[in-house]
Amino acid sequence: MKKIKILGLIFLIVVVGLIGQRMFSKSKTKDNKGYKTLTLTEGTIVEEALAIGTITPENEIQVKSKIPGIVVERYVEVGDFVEAGQLMVKINPDPTPQELTEARRDLQMKEVALKNAKIQYDRNFELLSKSLVSEEVFENFKLKYDQARLARDLSRDRLSLIEKGRTEKVESVVKSPITGTVLEKFINIGDPVVPLTSYQQGTPLFTLADMSKLIFRGTIDEIDVGKVGVGVNAELEIGALPGQSILGEVIRISPKARKENNATVFDIEIKIVDTRGVELRAGYSANAKIILNKAENVLTIPERLLTFENDTVYVEVEDTTTGTVNKVQVTIGLSDGINAEVLAGVTKDDILVERPPKEIK
Repeated sequence: MKKIKILGLIFLIVVVGLIGQRMFSKSKTKDNKGYKTLTLTEGTIVEEALAIGTITPENEIQVKSKIPGIVVERYVEVGDFVEAGQLMVKINPDPTPQELTEARRDLQMKEVALKNAKIQYDRNFELLSKSLVSEEVFENFKLKYDQARLARDLSRDRLSLIEKGRTEKVESVVKSPITGTVLEKFINIGDPVVPLTSYQQGTPLFTLADMSKLIFRGTIDEIDVGKVGVGVNAELEIGALPGQSILGEVIRISPKARKENNATVFDIEIKIVDTRGVELRAGYSANAKIILNKAENVLTIPERLLTFENDTVYVEVEDTTTGTVNKVQVTIGLSDGINAEVLAGVTKDDILVERPPKEIK
């Protein structure tokens, strides 16, 4: 009985082996075709142009002081939201002994000049009342008196500004020129400040921008720029936020090219239309996929199956009856670089042939 079981087990192993050998033989015969087969599928083809750049504020400004001195108070930090007119920094004057002495001496001279002008004014006023001088002469002395008083007041304000950092009309504080967010800070308490004048740039204090108005600034290759126009939509993909995108619209394309890394590119700006809930920061790197054309629910074919001969495109099709492979001319439409739209030549029922890649010797 035990012997019969052993013989039965051996017979079963032999049968399984023969079946496996036959299946392997068939598989090997099928693989000997030397190619794979596949059919057309339906899908969406999107023709795009790519722009590379960063997310930046539409308007970014530097805050500078018109008053020289030393920073004694700083009221805002990077990231703070400020309103137009809000205090940002206080600057105390730091005059040299020579500047202080000159300002005091100038005030003394202006007061002496005003005193003399007042004497001349009073004297001619009395003479006018006695009709001993003409109105024209009196008006001339009155003008000199008014000018001397204004010069004295100006000199007094200048001295007050140098000594105390403020006057009745001017204070040595810097206020925010716009409503926005503080992006950069360039000064600390104790730092000297050079004023902004017509002949010098002055010390930058802060950088401000309205973060509610961000745009994409980048470049687009000369190959694609002719296909893109103002008003075209774009999908912006943020490098720091994978899997998320925002919607934009092309608002400006430079009319002049420039060289960048041995390539010819054009500057392009894209307004952000919809952030889709994504929190953006100035300086994010981004890629803009600008949609040129789109075809939905069309037959698509991998471009690797296409053969181009002059202006004609061919694809290989297997005849299911004879097993032969024939070259068939096809007409293609849009392409995204991976798949192409099939307009004519083959149908969804055709069996397409994919040759293996050629070995590099």
